[in-house]
Amino acid sequence: MKKIGASACLVVGVGLSCSVFAYEAGDWIVRAGVTQVAPDESSSVVSVNGDNGAALGTQSGVSVDTNEQLGLNIQYMLSKQLGIELLAATPFKHKISGSGDLAGLDIGETKQLPPTLSAVYYFDTHSALMPYLGAGINYTAFFDEKPSATLKSALGANKMDLDNSFGFAVQVGVDYKINNQWLVNASVRKIDIETDAAIDLNNGDKVDVNVDIDPFVYTLSVGYVF
Repeated sequence: MKKIGASACLVVGVGLSCSVFAYEAGDWIVRAGVTQVAPDESSSVVSVNGDNGAALGTQSGVSVDTNEQLGLNIQYMLSKQLGIELLAATPFKHKISGSGDLAGLDIGETKQLPPTLSAVYYFDTHSALMPYLGAGINYTAFFDEKPSATLKSALGANKMDLDNSFGFAVQVGVDYKINNQWLVNASVRKIDIETDAAIDLNNGDKVDVNVDIDPFVYTLSVGYVF
């Protein structure tokens, strides 16, 4: 039957459009490639000493830049169409800058890891092109936060902290099966990431801002099934 199925796949000039390459319950899929985190951020007004303090401009805010790293994920298939996926990556590094009234101000930088656990559902296309949807939970851990040299010299900044974040994540993606073992993948995720950032100053004051980072996460990868 495998030979009959393989022969039936010799259509449309690619030789792979057949359900013989569909996933099976118990399959493990490992992918590695380039992942880009592109923040779609918004923030509260930047203030000194919280809500009761002074705002640093009525239109002040912060922005977070884009970064690319090695993206990794592992997926286990519960059935032919339903799987559980864990997204990981090497640490992302982001520069934080002022926006609005603080536009052009170098505020600092941080690193973050955004592990995300999702359920994914594959549509049965009876072909090597296998689109899917996913939804799950993200935990983002911020670390190695550093205020910029500008803030250190101008304001006496000595420490910066960003709170870790829990949030929902959704994704759309597609696998293209090259053969039974190898595939290429493209996916887009939207992740809910919110953090409270605080910068301690030498005079005892604290600069605060709440940031909804809410990035789009784009991945191109190669995968292996075993």
